[in-house]
This record gives sequence, C-alpha cells and structure tokens, in this order.
Amino acid sequence: MGKLRVVLDTNVLVSGLAYPASIPGRIVATWQQGGLDVVLSRYILDEMVRVLPRLKRLQLSKPEIRDLTDSLMFMAEILEPGPASDVELRDKADIAVLGTLLAARADYLITGDRDLLVLRQKYLIVAPAEFWERHGA
Repeated sequence: MGKLRVVLDTNVLVSGLAYPASIPGRIVATWQQGGLDVVLSRYILDEMVRVLPRLKRLQLSKPEIRDLTDSLMFMAEILEPGPASDVELRDKADIAVLGTLLAARADYLITGDRDLLVLRQKYLIVAPAEFWERHGA
C-alpha cells in the first residue's frame, strides 16, 4: 500500500478499535504500522470520545479513553476543519468531517456514514471496503 493521506471518520476509528479483524480494523492497523498518513480533527476525536464509553465490547475507562485519544493525536496530523457548506449534506453534524477532508487535502475520507457517502461523486469519499479493495494489502 502506498503512503496515502486519509481522513478517518469517527465510525471507522471506533469500528477499527473495537473490531481489529474487520476492514476498519485493518485500516487502523495499517495506519498504526506507518502505512498511512492519517489526518483527524478535534471534532472527530471529540466524537470518538463521546462514542467509546457506549461500546460494551471495549469497556474503556475514562483515563484509558484519554490515553488512547492522546496516542491518536500523536500519530495523526490534527487540523481544524475548513469551511464546508455542502447543501446536499443531510446531517449538518457531518459538515466538520467534510471540512476536515477539505482542509487536509487528503487522498480520501474513509467513512461508513451514508450521509457522507452520497457525496462520493463530488468529493474523495469512500467506504472502508472500497478503500481496502483499492489499496489494502
């Protein structure tokens, strides 16, 4: 896999951490092994922090979630989302995720969010399986 610059949406991060054998898990592992350059925003990390305590599969304590977030911040480039006001976005909460893609000038935004995936003709947005099929090991 070439060194691609990607934005991982919260759902890919969380799925990848909870299910290491899944495709999101393989994407996260590739990043952890240095095979991808990942760009995140504080918005994506904050959303991850809100979602992780609800995952029974991981059962992480608040200090463990904080440590995990700190390690991801160390591994990723953290950018503020750029301006994005796509009128086609059904979920306005996704504006910050799309803005992260635009600010990062990344090769891809990898997401399982259908509200973002409908914009794949307009932006560099792919589902995890599609990304892995194209670039996976």
